[in-house]
Amino acid sequence: MIKEAMILAAGFGKRLYPLTKDYPKPLLKIGKETLLSNTLKFLEKHGVKKVFINVHYLSEKIIDYINNSKFNLSINIVKEEEKILDTGGGVLNTIKYFSGEPFIIINPDTVWNLNYLNILKEMDKFFYENKKNKCLLLLVNKEKSFDRDLKGDFNLHNNLITKKEVESLKYIYTGLQIVSPEIFLNQKKKIFSINKIWESLIQNDELYGIESTCDFLHVSTLNIYKKLIKKF
Repeated sequence: MIKEAMILAAGFGKRLYPLTKDYPKPLLKIGKETLLSNTLKFLEKHGVKKVFINVHYLSEKIIDYINNSKFNLSINIVKEEEKILDTGGGVLNTIKYFSGEPFIIINPDTVWNLNYLNILKEMDKFFYENKKNKCLLLLVNKEKSFDRDLKGDFNLHNNLITKKEVESLKYIYTGLQIVSPEIFLNQKKKIFSINKIWESLIQNDELYGIESTCDFLHVSTLNIYKKLIKKF
């Protein structure tokens, strides 16, 4: 079972403005939990022991929140000081602190619930049983998305992710993946999107996916956030 994870928490949350003018998006609340605390508790229930959180925008508020909260996890903050490094660059900047084993990368914008625990266990098992696996994404059919405006990112055939039939991409990336550190080894740039790595893996038929059965609740825009908080 994977014991390490990284939470991506450096973004500006521009689509949630003005709520994110003075408050970082991961600290917005859904019900009694912040997006960040919900994600940390989800990882803890899966059995993760060590978590790294990258921060940039309003970083001190996230740091203060972690310092003043209690979680049964080893939580380490990695600050992106001068510039935000994007999703891929943020992981590359943090990867030196990991053990070298595969780890989870997770986006706190999704409302992770207990139903995802069995899916993450399935991902964990699939990742280790498939020796070709370097990167495994959790995808969901766009028909299960609470935000009906979200477009598909990929197609999925026998657990292999493609972008064929671009006009009819059916699956959305949920914000959860398991990766091997080796996929970052040859990255020269400091600032880049993780999409760059995915595209390279797709070209070599090396990007794999698991389909989620959960309804996809994702804090994408201010309007969607307002609708979501009414559900909790």
